[in-house]
Amino acid sequence: MKISIQKDEGLIEYETTLEDATLLEVLSDIKHNSDNSLCFSSGCRSSVCGSCSMRVNEVEVLACAYKVQDGDKIEPLKNVEVIRDLVVDMDKAYSFNIKAKAWLSQISSGISLDGEDSKTNEVQSDCILCGSCYSACPVYAVNEEFIGPFSLTRIWKYVSDKREDNEEQKLTDVQTNGIWDCTLCGNCTVVCPQNISSKADIEMLRMKSAQYGLMDPSFGSFDGGFGFDGSPSF
Repeated sequence: MKISIQKDEGLIEYETTLEDATLLEVLSDIKHNSDNSLCFSSGCRSSVCGSCSMRVNEVEVLACAYKVQDGDKIEPLKNVEVIRDLVVDMDKAYSFNIKAKAWLSQISSGISLDGEDSKTNEVQSDCILCGSCYSACPVYAVNEEFIGPFSLTRIWKYVSDKREDNEEQKLTDVQTNGIWDCTLCGNCTVVCPQNISSKADIEMLRMKSAQYGLMDPSFGSFDGGFGFDGSPSF
């Protein structure tokens, strides 16, 4: 079985005798027996840490979970700086959690969560920060300031937390380069190994924003040439 791996020097073809093996097992075999210069990241080997995220045939996967097929083309994640071979720098993407203030910012006193409350954002809490959603995002590909999928999912996690007492400010913080810039293409949802739908979370953030009068700033440009009072806008 042959696979191709994108390295710094170009696309290199390797042959492996492993059968029914994960991509991480094949990469490790190649590194130990064929090419000790091959660089890739791994950690838990159990689809928990997200560190082995990469692309196979132009689709984001976790190497520890994907079963290799003959002819597979392996590449690093897109939209991030490649450090070497399949190893990428995720610092830029991770920084959006800070930019979006993706944490409980103002906690109401005397409020605690019960079992039902925790289910409200249980799925969002499963994010492993693998970066697959950023790699697959067409908006982030052209706008490096776009807050992006996993940070917006995290914002919804805290906006939907009943202990958060300042949800309007959290929503205000993601209006620019945030929820209205998303095309709702769903690529992030398709590639998420945890089955989190950032698309759905962004839609919920838009609905919640509208309740505070925070609307798409480009909406006014689609008024058909007339202002909201019915007068011509030209």
